[in-house]
Amino acid sequence: MSDLLTADNPIGIFIAITIFLGTIAILVSFHEAAHAWMANKLGDPTAKYQGRVSLNPLVHIDPLGTVMLPLFLIVFSVVTGSPLFLLGWAKPTPFNPWNLQNPRRDSALISFAGPVSNFAIAIIIAIVIRALPFTNELISFYLLFLLNLTLILGIFNLIPIAPLDGFKVVTGLLPKSLALQWEQLERFGPFLLLGIIFFGGAILRPIISTTLNFFLKILLG
Repeated sequence: MSDLLTADNPIGIFIAITIFLGTIAILVSFHEAAHAWMANKLGDPTAKYQGRVSLNPLVHIDPLGTVMLPLFLIVFSVVTGSPLFLLGWAKPTPFNPWNLQNPRRDSALISFAGPVSNFAIAIIIAIVIRALPFTNELISFYLLFLLNLTLILGIFNLIPIAPLDGFKVVTGLLPKSLALQWEQLERFGPFLLLGIIFFGGAILRPIISTTLNFFLKILLG
């Protein structure tokens, strides 16, 4: 399998990158559509009117954040032989808190819906893996890759730093007085997140890895 991703195998690299980006687009579509669906269920049709309650990747992907930047990082990793570091984003799903009956609680539920969709996909994949043992190496590899990727997306998005979903989830769990103080940190979130990604990898990677292994053990035994 490693022979597929070597710099002297351009066809293999092209196929692998295409599959990877396609998989990302599909998982992102489920994630963002879940946000939009939950917002609509809770009384805000903003995302629905923009066509975001859809599994069509074209309405969710951001050309720069979902395609160009991940593509550049993958190619850079293959060409230089350095460890793969991925960073990206999709179009944020809009919602109007004024349309919600309980804005703080409902905003948390809308945010939580995205990672829940990733975990739901992970459960389905795990059931398939355990119920239907595949002898084909490529199919087995892809299913395990898909399982790991959707879990990582769910786990990463629950980190309680804005603009990740976890920030709004924490806001909804806190008492109102503490939630108001917590929300004051939102404007610092993007800078803090970038700082952790670029300079705090030694802390972030073990946390995500440990959590990922915990879920994998539960799902696969």
